[in-house]
Amino acid sequence: MKKLITAFAITSLASLTFSTALQAQTTDPKTEWATKVVALQQGPELDRLVEQLAGSTAQDMIANWGPKLEANVPKAKQQKASEALNAELKTYAGDAKQLIGKQVGKVSSEILVPAYAERFTLEELKQIAAFFESPAIKKYQATAPELGNAFIQKLVEASRADVVARVKQFDDAAVKIVGTAPAAAGASKPAKK
Repeated sequence: MKKLITAFAITSLASLTFSTALQAQTTDPKTEWATKVVALQQGPELDRLVEQLAGSTAQDMIANWGPKLEANVPKAKQQKASEALNAELKTYAGDAKQLIGKQVGKVSSEILVPAYAERFTLEELKQIAAFFESPAIKKYQATAPELGNAFIQKLVEASRADVVARVKQFDDAAVKIVGTAPAAAGASKPAKK
């Protein structure tokens, strides 16, 4: 009988502990639906955003190291050094993309889920989830990167001549401001033309 009471007590205690843990894990339905909406909207566009963020940091590095390459590496060795820097930049961009990508879930949980739960009713969250689960939206998300790339490529082609002409205007103005010859040591004025 004592074993039976002990077993019953252990079973009851385990059941109570499991029930309490389950209640602690159960969240507000709005939060659950907000979490679902955030997960559903994270598709190819988010992947492109992460890639763009990583790429923008690489652009900063290129802007910093490009002039140093030209100034510090002899012309005969610049091609090889440039290739080595490009390989390093490619590795960096991949690493940066992974590092940023790892933070997506955490930041989404901390920022987007509470914001959605606060701003939308439960019914609205269900409607938004249904929208993202619809076959048309799934097809849109799957084709958006390809269509976006085609649009960007055509836009670049269509505007290239105008942008190149504007770059020339900028270069002409910059020459008037900065000059073309290196400044002499201690000189405070731009070179005259």
